[in-house]
Amino acid sequence: MHRQRLPIGIQTLREIREGGHYYVDKTAFALRLIGQGKAYFLARPRRFGKSLFLDTLAELFSGNAALFRGLHAERHWDFGQRYPIVRISFADGVIEDRAQLDEKIREVLTDNEQRLGVAGAHQSISGRFHSLLRAAADHYGARVVVLVDEYDKPMLDNLTRPEVARSIRDGLRNLYSVIKGADAHLRFAFLTGVSKFSKVSLFSGLNNLNDITVDPTYSAICGYTEADLDQVFAPELAGLDRAQIRAWYNGYNWTGESVYNPFDVLLLFDKRQFRPWWFETATPTFLVDLLTARQTFLPMLGQLETDAALLAAFDVDHIGTEALLFQSGYLTIDREENLGGTWFYRLRYPNREVYQSLNGALLEAWSPAGPQGVRQRKDLYRLLLANDFAGLEALFTAFFASIPADWYRNNPIARYEGYYASVFYAYFASLGLDLTPAAASNAGRLDLALRFNGQVYLFEFKVVELAPAGRALQQIKDRGYPRPYLATGVPVHLIGVEFSRERRAVVGFAVEHLTGA
Repeated sequence: MHRQRLPIGIQTLREIREGGHYYVDKTAFALRLIGQGKAYFLARPRRFGKSLFLDTLAELFSGNAALFRGLHAERHWDFGQRYPIVRISFADGVIEDRAQLDEKIREVLTDNEQRLGVAGAHQSISGRFHSLLRAAADHYGARVVVLVDEYDKPMLDNLTRPEVARSIRDGLRNLYSVIKGADAHLRFAFLTGVSKFSKVSLFSGLNNLNDITVDPTYSAICGYTEADLDQVFAPELAGLDRAQIRAWYNGYNWTGESVYNPFDVLLLFDKRQFRPWWFETATPTFLVDLLTARQTFLPMLGQLETDAALLAAFDVDHIGTEALLFQSGYLTIDREENLGGTWFYRLRYPNREVYQSLNGALLEAWSPAGPQGVRQRKDLYRLLLANDFAGLEALFTAFFASIPADWYRNNPIARYEGYYASVFYAYFASLGLDLTPAAASNAGRLDLALRFNGQVYLFEFKVVELAPAGRALQQIKDRGYPRPYLATGVPVHLIGVEFSRERRAVVGFAVEHLTGA
């Protein structure tokens, strides 16, 4: 195989196919959708290839056979039948209120009318959209295909302003509700976005949509599979550690085959460096603020459990933590279980990129950041590498001494005990270290277990009043936390850390070393 051009940021099938770019063939998914149903909804995180898949559908229904040479669809699709296509996208720009939304919708309807050579017979948005669909079907003698990209972006852009978001939601509902009413004129409809907003609140009776977001058949409809990397991108793999590629960027799962984030993979092949390419494209400020306000316990963030209802509970007036993290791509499905007819899901971080970067962002929000915070993270790694426990105590002490009194009083996280375990978890996780948070045993849960450099470090954090009591280290021993690690034969270090609320400082730091059998 010869090297081809990397399709970084390209969302049109024509440019990829005619420009000599790599292309991962998703047409088998498209034909299955078209053959088995009529109206679908798909939620995937940003930059996961949703727009390209929509464009692929558009080219199929337009009968552009030349673009599909050598692909699955070439032998399985009738390119002689063509359909009128209405395309709606809210990907570009930021809509700040209902008036701007209505103006944008009218512009989109005008663009479709001019491209199709038909005109709507009504002035209202809903009436004009319905008449566009009817007129296009009549004019072309074929039912219409409706493709909606980033259907939810106007709401997502305004989640910090609930009143505005609700008004925009109502405007979008006015538009999308037409799709069901115009069913007789439709051949196919496909809506994509980042978030799965409640059908009751947004789609208002649009219950004919088949939601394939967590359908195992379509888990790999967007993103790259292991086979895709080995077969399509084989020329790019030379000189890169395959296991490291997998650890950094694979792991997204919607109850079926796991996939890589395509944006990450393409940037890795281009830059030849392992970095959080996807995460760096957008700082999750809203998410960080929400997790802070809800005093989220970070060590359990990658082990959340939910049911299908909570996973889909996403609306302007109610945004579940689990749903937000899952739908935005910061958590993915680890496993599902059906108990008594109810589906339950265990969530996890998809890969190292998200695990390391999200905790780094939370650490910056939950601790005095800046150059000092960067130095402390570097020092933490070096101290662990040298097993310098005296230096580790000094580092922990210096960190708490650096917290300004006003920041401590005003930050809701800093006022509860889990803050200490959360911050240190974020410190370790932001370095990409191998952590087992809240590790369970028969006697309870250890705060933090770290595997590093062929050794195990067991941490327990306690809040005491003014003086150390030695309870943290004693609890590690009393509850038998070291036992399963000692059985592996590796050195185990027990570290009990005690904090004083009154002094806002480390007041106890005890270490004991054990040798595995």
